[in-house]
Amino acid sequence: MPTLPRTSRARVTAIVVVAVASAVWLAVAWPFGDDGPGDGRSLSGNPAAPRPPKPPPGDPSIADRDIQRFDPLAYDSEDEADLLRRGRDGLAHVLFAKSPGGAIATADRVARWKPLVDRAADRHGVNQRTLQALIFLESAGRPGVAAGNDPDSAVGLAQFLPGTAQGFGLHVDLARLREIDRGIARNQRIAARSRKARKRAAARRRVASLVRARPRADERLDPAKSIDGAARYLVFAEKKLGRPDLAAAAYHMGIGNLQDVIAAYVRPRPLTGSTPKTVAKYGITYARLYYDSTPIRNAAAYRKLAALGDDSRHYLFKLDAADTIMRLRAARSGLLERIASLQTAKASGENLLRPEDRFPPYEDAGDLRKAYAKDELIALPDEPRRLGFRVDRGMGSLARRVRERRALFRGLRPEALATLLYVTKEVRRIAGGSHLRVNSTVRDLKYQRALIGVNGQATRAFSLHTTGFAVDVSRNFRNRREERAFVAVLERLRAHNVIDFVYEPAAIHFTVGPEGERLLPLLDELIGKR
Repeated sequence: MPTLPRTSRARVTAIVVVAVASAVWLAVAWPFGDDGPGDGRSLSGNPAAPRPPKPPPGDPSIADRDIQRFDPLAYDSEDEADLLRRGRDGLAHVLFAKSPGGAIATADRVARWKPLVDRAADRHGVNQRTLQALIFLESAGRPGVAAGNDPDSAVGLAQFLPGTAQGFGLHVDLARLREIDRGIARNQRIAARSRKARKRAAARRRVASLVRARPRADERLDPAKSIDGAARYLVFAEKKLGRPDLAAAAYHMGIGNLQDVIAAYVRPRPLTGSTPKTVAKYGITYARLYYDSTPIRNAAAYRKLAALGDDSRHYLFKLDAADTIMRLRAARSGLLERIASLQTAKASGENLLRPEDRFPPYEDAGDLRKAYAKDELIALPDEPRRLGFRVDRGMGSLARRVRERRALFRGLRPEALATLLYVTKEVRRIAGGSHLRVNSTVRDLKYQRALIGVNGQATRAFSLHTTGFAVDVSRNFRNRREERAFVAVLERLRAHNVIDFVYEPAAIHFTVGPEGERLLPLLDELIGKR
């Protein structure tokens, strides 16, 4: 939903220019970049770069650093294309989980408007893919949808508020629209209740006529004019912000709000007088604003971004995800259906991070013992003072029922344990201490079946705990500061596509994907060489 800036309205040309791409699948998972459809360019217009090489286990450079400062996820301008890819992939789940009717049905609805999108994009010099992705996120391709029960809310394909729509040349007569809607409701009641066929038919004709009159009273309901207004907003936003990625990000959070974030990010360095000059002088991109702002680095900018909410601060990444969905739909390869199935199997995207056909569960205790012997699983250390987390005494409490030792069910894959160590390290940096309690790690299928009978949260479907990549951390935090730090770290890891997580009644459950390999040097330093 676009919001008006606090400055005067203007017009300018040019927005995002990207190459058209075809859909190719080289990995059974969501992450694309150079492993998937397209030419590796994102909607920001930044060229792709090869994924930076993952540091090998035991990277000797780590030994020479302060472990608390070790951070392979820190912002680096040379990695910006890869950061945008990770953000897109890590934050895509919500598009599959919450798009009305599902992501595929939404893509089908949005595709109907492509001729109007293409015309508006050509007319105003904006990127067609950006505009189409915007319609996906804003209205899911439904021209009459409203954000509230009153037309004074955001309405239409581009979800304009009345004042913003008028500012970009759309006619909005709310009084007339309300009058029309009352007439529609009245005639619908007549059509439903009347016993006379002629009267019912006349009422239906009046309803149809009034429905056609709605876009004339409120042009936000006219698909062509709504899309055209969105294109003009993007042009105006780029003029005020200086970059196409910032313009696209501002569509939801508002130009003024994004200007405030930029100002907070560059301080205490002096501003240059206008946002485009500041953006050019300091090389500010949205990826830099987002990934270089944390609770302990550029904290003022981080607080402003966090205050804007998830939809606003992640909007650019979700636009890129929507664009990828649209391109996969156009390819008709069956890949979109596969991804949608994995993305909607759970309350998070964990099944896409670790699909069962690529990471099968451990069947029994024999499988677990072999995994420990091969260092495929690492026993969970219980050194709370040194490592910042405590092993819950109840972990593995059903071991006796399956006639095994508890220690067998207290371990993780190396990537998962490295990620847990990174989480506790970062929580310590932010909150001044970490007292997290880990209450669930690896299981085998036999243990999982036993758990179903005693724990209502235990799934009968594929559980990522049976692969060793999932961790549950108790929600019984020592204080609010520790809880906020923990959630901030998890959100950052999700935006890097390292994990996805969900809240459970007593725990926060997270699963570690392949990007967790970036953190393996931390495991080798803290636990020992493998």
